[in-house]
Amino acid sequence: MKKSLDLVFLWHMHQPDYRDYASGDFVLPWVYLHAIKDYTDMAYHLERHPKVRVVLNFVPILLDQLEDYADQFATGKLRDPLLRLLVHKNSCELSLEERRLALDACFRSSHTKMIAPYPAYTRLWELFQRLQSEGDTALSYLSGQYVADLLVWYHLAWCGESVRRESELVARLMTKAEGFDYEDRKRLLDLVGELTSGIIPRYRKLAESGQIEISATPHYHPLAPLLIDFASSKEAMPDAPMPMSPHYPKGRLRVSRHIQLAKQSHKARFGSEPKGMWPAEGSISVETLEVMAEEGCHWAASGEGVLVNSLRRSHQAVPERGQYLYRPYRMEKGADGLQCFFRDDHLSDLIGFEYSRWHGKDAALHFIDQLENIARHALDGETPVVSVILDGENAWEYYPYNGFYFLDELYAQIEAHPKIHTSTYADYVKLSPVRTDIAASASLPTIAAGSWVYGNFSTWIGCEDKNRAWDLLCAAKLSYDMVMSSGRLSQEQQEAAERQLCSCESSDWFWWFGDYNPSSSVASFDRLYRHNLSELYRLLQLPAPQSLNDPVSLGCSGETEVDGAMRRATE
Repeated sequence: MKKSLDLVFLWHMHQPDYRDYASGDFVLPWVYLHAIKDYTDMAYHLERHPKVRVVLNFVPILLDQLEDYADQFATGKLRDPLLRLLVHKNSCELSLEERRLALDACFRSSHTKMIAPYPAYTRLWELFQRLQSEGDTALSYLSGQYVADLLVWYHLAWCGESVRRESELVARLMTKAEGFDYEDRKRLLDLVGELTSGIIPRYRKLAESGQIEISATPHYHPLAPLLIDFASSKEAMPDAPMPMSPHYPKGRLRVSRHIQLAKQSHKARFGSEPKGMWPAEGSISVETLEVMAEEGCHWAASGEGVLVNSLRRSHQAVPERGQYLYRPYRMEKGADGLQCFFRDDHLSDLIGFEYSRWHGKDAALHFIDQLENIARHALDGETPVVSVILDGENAWEYYPYNGFYFLDELYAQIEAHPKIHTSTYADYVKLSPVRTDIAASASLPTIAAGSWVYGNFSTWIGCEDKNRAWDLLCAAKLSYDMVMSSGRLSQEQQEAAERQLCSCESSDWFWWFGDYNPSSSVASFDRLYRHNLSELYRLLQLPAPQSLNDPVSLGCSGETEVDGAMRRATE
């Protein structure tokens, strides 16, 4: 390989807001579970390979929740029901509701990678399966010790591979296998607290060393182009049905607000505002990029399909992908000072969906071979910049050992490679004026609105369930605007209402609605979305509409690929 290549990994870390603001409790445990597994392991691999530079994109609402958990562990006031069960002093005295929570929650894992490898955990699963079909009476025969062991194994299975390798406690508990007592469970809780509370400081240290760039997303992960204009979805889906509401009220102002909140969050936690942003779901439009530029963003990123659609919309020929994909872009008019990068969908999906079935070293070598092939076919005199952007959390539970051997080998291969140079977007933008070999920046007359999934917004709008969810949100926003302008709420009440609205505006609710996601997951998000809207009406001192009593979506009762939290870039 004679030619060089610039490589930017962007690992996107995100969980929606799982808190019930009325009670203070967390409704779902995914924030701390991903903290002890994925956020911990991803930091470990970077610490182990200091020459590899990457972008870590942390959504501020995830950081808010990580800090919430840190406060819980510091004060001992646990607001997560599953953590309270883990350290309940006498598991024989659990209520029927508490037992149901444990039984319902503690088998929500990849069975082949997170349950089957552990005989003791598998035995718990087989006992549950044997009795489940006979109802609550049969399940009542499961003892308090069974529930205690189940809670411990669930948390052990969610520990990252780096934790398994370095924690004496985890090794001891796995060896013990059963009969866990209160002291075992209390020590495990302490470890969970130590790992979760250390996430933000750990990544801050990596950023201060210059190894990583920490970027952001508008605060609560809103689907910005749709908040600004529902009609933007027609650019890639001209025949898709739309919500009954013509638009989201004052949506552009809401997008600006989410960006401003993200900048404030970033500066408070990391000492400066983010240089760039991965907009929620890589979703962009002309108006979205304009707002981001107005708010001082230097770079943004999206999906390959959006770039292809934009070239076609600009009446440009779409050449071989090596001639258009591996370079930054600017808008010909508007969005001044903002450069946009587009992910390599093929490489990103290899990591997200294919390599989990490969031997780790084989997958890493194949990935390097793909990069070398891109470099070989690059235009003379230019160094292509390859963007690999994907979820930094959900893929790893489908890999053996949480992806440990794949990531370790991949980073080692990249560190040793003389022609593959990892970078961050901030450094790439900063150094581009003084580099003579850099990929020439191109311009686009316009952007075809879309996301990294299929290049359109079909994951969030355009079917009956999703459109109904938007109509419910639009109705709530009209009520919000009316009450906020009336002056009848105090400053504190207004702030509470806006925080609740922000949570309702997250893109995640719309992601889950539809008949292609697993029904069990859809039910959880459906209940939380309707509860959030009802809570917004309560804070506005208005009655919630009766329509919020009915499910928005039922999901799919059959098999789905990988998990509802994952999606390929192309159909």
